[in-house]
Amino acid sequence: MDEYQEIIMGIITNAGFAKSKAMEAIALAQKGHSEQAAECLEECKKELVGAHKSQTRLIQQEAGGTAHEVTLLMVHAQDHLMSAITTKDLAGHIVELYSRLNRYEAAVVHNTTIRED
Repeated sequence: MDEYQEIIMGIITNAGFAKSKAMEAIALAQKGHSEQAAECLEECKKELVGAHKSQTRLIQQEAGGTAHEVTLLMVHAQDHLMSAITTKDLAGHIVELYSRLNRYEAAVVHNTTIRED
C-alpha cells in the first residue's frame, strides 16, 4: 500500500470511529447519560480532527504539485468524512434535546412528588 492509500485509509478509519462515537452519544443521551454522551461527542470530534489532518495533508501535497488520481477509494473516504461530520452535528443537537427532555421529566416528577406530600 502506498502513502496515498494509507492516508485515504486513515480518513476512512477516523471518520468511521467518529460516526460510531456520535451514534453512541445519541444512545447514551436517550438513556439519560448526558455526561457520557458529551464525552462521546468529544471523542467524535477528536477523530474528525484526525481525518481532517489526513485530508489536509493530501490537499497540501496537491498544492505542492503532487497530483493524485481520484480513485473510488478516495471518493469513499470523502463520503465517510462528510457523513461523519453531518452525523456529529446532528448528534450534538439530539444529545442536547435529550438532555433538556431528561431535565424536564426530572423536574415534573420532582414537582409531582412535592405536591403529593
